[in-house]
Formats: sequence, structure tokens, C-alpha cells
Amino acid sequence: MIQAVGLRKSFTARSGEVVEAVRGIDVEVRRGEAFGFLGPNGAGKSSTMRMVAAVSPVSGGTLRILGLDPATDGPEIRSRIGVCPQEDTLDTELNVSDNLYVYGRYFGLPRAEVRRRVGELLEFVQLTEKAKAKVDDLSGGMKRRLTIARSLINRPEVLLLDEPTTGLDPQARHVVWDRLFRLKQQGVTLVLTTHYMDEAEQLCDRLVVMDKGLIVAEGSPAELIRSYSTREVAELRFNVGEHERVAPKVEDLAERVEVLPDRLLLYTADGEEAIAQVHARGLDPVMSLVRRSTLEDVFLRLTGRTLVD
Repeated sequence: MIQAVGLRKSFTARSGEVVEAVRGIDVEVRRGEAFGFLGPNGAGKSSTMRMVAAVSPVSGGTLRILGLDPATDGPEIRSRIGVCPQEDTLDTELNVSDNLYVYGRYFGLPRAEVRRRVGELLEFVQLTEKAKAKVDDLSGGMKRRLTIARSLINRPEVLLLDEPTTGLDPQARHVVWDRLFRLKQQGVTLVLTTHYMDEAEQLCDRLVVMDKGLIVAEGSPAELIRSYSTREVAELRFNVGEHERVAPKVEDLAERVEVLPDRLLLYTADGEEAIAQVHARGLDPVMSLVRRSTLEDVFLRLTGRTLVD
């Protein structure tokens, strides 16, 4: 569905400096899968997504979307994909139903078909009862579901989602996840960026981790955790300012020790045994717990910082 080889994107900043946002990446997205881009702000995710959406020209390398070249087939590509931007760009002067109807007409769909499609999509995103409501009267989760519905009006083969659940409460996030999972079951290929580790684990079949315009890791969530982390992580919290001092005393108890401002992370196959050994050495953490490794641990390993920086 999407194939990039040596893909690059550069632009000239106001200072006159040439900034290389994407520095030669290879990506292949298969039909019917959910593919994710994970990375900190400035990693090149949004620049890549804009090129895939055929709204930003490629600076170097090759890119094919649905087998087409965005340099020459942009209109056809845009007619066959859906885009859900990070910010909701709904028309607040129109009601919920008309937001979908007007957008559908942009694609040149017949009026009768658009009306049918509006009804189907409102039911799909659970907004049928809000059809005549003003956009400003919707909750954040409802607005997000309406934006997703709008991106589906043209029955896209590929749906691009930029931070699909940013700002939503946990309940609203799970509703959006459910809708996206159903789309995937229907055969829609999903390509998304996200700052949420649990979202990437829930939704993505495969993903890449980007940093400084490059891909630094690729695979399924399980493969990445297996390759770059351990089965378990023991978290230890000591008093403020003690973590740097304690770290050398426990570094032999784990494959790797990560020092964070508020805790120590001990990467090990047996977290309970590691904590027992910590206590046996006379160290008394304020709090300790054992959890399984996650994509956040992979990210810390690869980039050395949190996702939102």
C-alpha cells in the first residue's frame, strides 16, 4: 500500500538554514495492517505523514502510495485515502450531519450516496443521536469520532491518523480504539502516529521508532520489546536526590539500570528476585513494584528521553 525507499524531506528555515527533517528512510506498509510511527517531537513523523498524504513534495528517494507516484498522481491518491489530522478542523457553523455531507460533496460523490454514507458513518462512530447537534456542543471524544467519520466519507483504502486520541480521557480513547480496530477488520489499512505507548501496543501490527529523521528500530510491539528490553522491570523509588547514589549499588542485579529523576528502573528477567536482593543489601526503597516491559522502555533505550519533549 505504501513503499518508501531512501525517503528524504528537507526545507529551508527562516534563518536560511537547510533542515533535513527526514534523512533517508525505508518503509513498507502492507494491505490491511495497522502501521505506526513512534518518536519524539521533531523526529520526522509528521513530515513523513505529509509526504504519504501527497500534500508535501518528496525531497529525495522514492515514494509510492497505492502504487502511484505522489509527484504526478496526487489528486488520485488523495481521492483514495483518508486523513484524520491531529487537530479537529470541523466546521462549527454546521451541525454534525452537515459536516459530513459537505465534506462528502468535496469528493464529488452524488447527493444520495453522500446521504446514505452520512447515516452509515454516524452509526459507526455512535453519533446518530447527535446528527443535528452543533459541533460546539460535542465533547472532545465526540468531536474526535466525528473527525474520524469525516475522514472515511470517501471509503478510503488507507486511513492516515495523526495523534488520533491526543487530549481524550481514557474512556473516550477506548471508544476510538474500538472504532479503529473495526475499520482494520473491514480491510482498511491504518497508518498512525502516536505519543501513547499503550495505544501503539493496542493498535499497531508493526511500527517504526524514528529519531532525528531516521528509523532506529522496526518490528511488531512484541518483537521490539523482546529485542530491546527484558521480560520484566523492577521500579524502585528512593528519597529525592538518592537515585544517582543508589544506582551503582544495584547495577549488577539487572541487565541494565535506568536512572530517572524520580525512580530507578532495573531491567531483568525476574523483577521479584531483583527487589529481594535490593532489600538483602540493606537498601530500603520508599516504593517498589514489578511490571512487564513496554514500548516506553524500548523508547527510553533507543532515544534516552520521553516521548513528549
